[in-house]
Amino acid sequence: MSAVLRLGVIGHVEHITLGRVLALPGPGDIVHLRELLTLAGGGAGVPFFQLVRSSAELHLFTALGDDEAARFVEQALGETRAQIHAARRAEPHTRCIVMIGPDGDRAILVVGEPLHPRAGDALPWPVLDTLDGAYFTAQDPALLQRARGVRVLVVTARRRACIAAARIAVDAVVGSTSDPGERCRLADFAIPPRALILTEGARGGIIETAEGIVRFAAPAAHATAGGTYGAGDSFAAALTYYLAAGLPALAAAERAAHHGAAVLASLDPLTSQLALP
Repeated sequence: MSAVLRLGVIGHVEHITLGRVLALPGPGDIVHLRELLTLAGGGAGVPFFQLVRSSAELHLFTALGDDEAARFVEQALGETRAQIHAARRAEPHTRCIVMIGPDGDRAILVVGEPLHPRAGDALPWPVLDTLDGAYFTAQDPALLQRARGVRVLVVTARRRACIAAARIAVDAVVGSTSDPGERCRLADFAIPPRALILTEGARGGIIETAEGIVRFAAPAAHATAGGTYGAGDSFAAALTYYLAAGLPALAAAERAAHHGAAVLASLDPLTSQLALP
């Protein structure tokens, strides 16, 4: 491993409009967003910006649409020092409306399908074979197979179907027990990951391996002045960083928990992300 980590993020970056609401909407409700923010975020976007806060050489593999939202996202990505590898799609870029309720919880409305990179895109895939670590949120099983050349491959628990179709062993799957789309056990995988790491909010989280289950604690409580949007994604990115740096899963999760919790301090998750050492 080189002195400077070489890392990647593979997946979708979305145009985010984020704001507060007096209450998360129920059936028939009309809600008004206040304190509006616009940012590039999403399942790969927030982790990307977390990893930008490190000394690592960073590569993003993504896809962009052909409209104003795509241009906004491309500009935000291009203002970083990272190397951006983006496939082009002749369609509108995905937009998300993120509503933050009074208790900090969030609801997300996704407009359109997320734009993911695919193995067939003309992107510099051989770069993957040179990376110390990568976080994968894309949907193409063939691309996940291609990404197996990464030394430490971390995949979101939302991609269980992709992992099953790719039929490979990944180093870590990361998710949250509070999210139905991410809640799982090691037994749910035909080819189990080396570690399944699930956060549990203020209770910390669990790490399940072939040796059993261990817990990690949450850091000291942070005031939720902002919201929970981006907390899990920031945790996943920091986890990828620490695993690629050689830490065992428990130590990596304990450190990454601080990065997830820090996001609660601000409405804009990108401004409250902690630097990675």
